[in-house]
Amino acid sequence: MPRNNCQGNPEDVSVIIAVRNGARFLAEAIASVLDQTSLPCQILVIDGRSTDDTVRIAQSFPRVEFHEQDGAGIANAYNYGVKLARGALIAFLSHDDIWTPDKLAVQTGYLRGHPADMYCVARARFFLEPGCSLPLGFKPALLEGDHVARIMETLVAHRELFNLVGGFDEGLSVAEDVDWYARVADAGYPVHVVEKVLLHKRVHDVNSSLTTATHNHNLLTALRASAARKRGSAHANEGVEGGGTNR
Repeated sequence: MPRNNCQGNPEDVSVIIAVRNGARFLAEAIASVLDQTSLPCQILVIDGRSTDDTVRIAQSFPRVEFHEQDGAGIANAYNYGVKLARGALIAFLSHDDIWTPDKLAVQTGYLRGHPADMYCVARARFFLEPGCSLPLGFKPALLEGDHVARIMETLVAHRELFNLVGGFDEGLSVAEDVDWYARVADAGYPVHVVEKVLLHKRVHDVNSSLTTATHNHNLLTALRASAARKRGSAHANEGVEGGGTNR
């Protein structure tokens, strides 16, 4: 297994690609990482026990570190990747999406110029894979123009942020990113958007994150948890303020 070349540089990036049975698009996703103008120090492919050609494809790239995840589900894969990552910064890419060649250079440059910011996201352009129909519930308007995308595939974050707010909720099969971003915001770390398209997000017939029923249930769970945290924070602040007025 190849070793990474992370040297403790504050701009070193570990890239995490979670995949299960992703042979159809994985090579293109990895190639978009290797085509970066600012290469990451580590590329981790975390596999969910694929039964197709995923393993062979991932291991055909000499710079890729291949690992079978230690549990199940996308949240577990992300958490395992974060555990294995050694870069000062962490980025994520889905096996079926594509980064622009300047993705990491632009976002590491942003974070270098804004040292107080813990993370940033970017804009994305959605495209429909030829020959595929839109997944049930997908909004066709997303295929027009580009959009601010607070999703994992646009994220570059300081490793420390995961220590501060925790990892991904492994009880959620989808919408784990919505829950994580909500916890980050509730902890007082605002989102910062690089106003440039840095991700091409593929829409196809087996997008697990774009199916409706389970996604909507988990989304509601994440939003309710966020609301509960905000209520708890408000009550805590009221207690502090009230205590200050007692004589």
